[in-house]
Amino acid sequence: MSRPVSRVLTLLELLQTGGVRTVADLAGRLGVAERTVRRYVDHLVDLDIPVESVRGRHGGYRLAPGHRMPPLMLTDDEALAVLLGLVAGRRTGLTAAAGTAGETASAKVRRVLPERLRRRLDAVLQSVAFTAPPTGSAAVPETGVLLTVADAVRGHRPVSFRYGGGRRGAGAGGAGAADAGAAGAAGGERTMYPYGLVAHAGRWYVTGRDLSAGADRTFRLDRVAGARILPGTFEPPDGPDPAERVLTSLATAPYRHAVTVWVRGTAEEVRTRLPGSVAVVAAEEESWSRVEIRAERLDWLPGVLASLDLPFAVERPDELRELVAEFANRLSDSARRTTRDR
Repeated sequence: MSRPVSRVLTLLELLQTGGVRTVADLAGRLGVAERTVRRYVDHLVDLDIPVESVRGRHGGYRLAPGHRMPPLMLTDDEALAVLLGLVAGRRTGLTAAAGTAGETASAKVRRVLPERLRRRLDAVLQSVAFTAPPTGSAAVPETGVLLTVADAVRGHRPVSFRYGGGRRGAGAGGAGAADAGAAGAAGGERTMYPYGLVAHAGRWYVTGRDLSAGADRTFRLDRVAGARILPGTFEPPDGPDPAERVLTSLATAPYRHAVTVWVRGTAEEVRTRLPGSVAVVAAEEESWSRVEIRAERLDWLPGVLASLDLPFAVERPDELRELVAEFANRLSDSARRTTRDR
């Protein structure tokens, strides 16, 4: 798109924000002379866009009341952002739109997209499962990678890509949980049968059979590059759905500490209090459930265990038992304190 045309469209966007925009303001925003702004306004009028001239000290230009927006002009990235935002908001309950507003907005966006892009975006929406909403900064994958992997998932096609490898830190499971980039997978060239896409806590994952390792793996899409679909097809196996596979891989990745805690309550009760990306309920005996947790640090666990509001017993490690005792002492001291004395 040539620069004059791009600036004319930018002028239209500025006028669509509403109100009267002075010539000086528009010239400054567009980086052109005031005379050029008037020429751009003439271009819009020639396109039957009703731009009104307002005289006076605070005069300028505005769009005539009731003017409807022209067809949307979105890049691939913009279209993907709009549709995913609408769908994610609806599925995770983050939007306040009532009734079918989200669905009708999605349909309107789809109608103005080229057929090629619409098919690829539909592949993403049909392939992705949403779990926990973002809790911090999001890790966004390349649009081309996301669209290609989604096509492979929908068509049950193998895909190859370069992977940047995993690193550890505070991740999807919450404070102190490790960030399993690929559940132990190393970087380099990978080939896999992708079972599904999962958007979890602000990160995108693809889970499936890693043919390079001969095992099931979960990869973070923001560390994937050069994705391309390979010839052939595969049949997805029975078993857990993609979201459950991702949450389990995050909870069981090899971290520094292997924690086992017995909680008095049913497995269902425990799962409602501990997300699947943090803990796995390994067994249920009588009125107690055995919970296994993998963590890089233990300092965050006493508060989490206390928040369960259920009796629990630490089986291992001893260090966690000591941290729980220290946490209980601090709570007891706070309960006895009646002033702000230090």
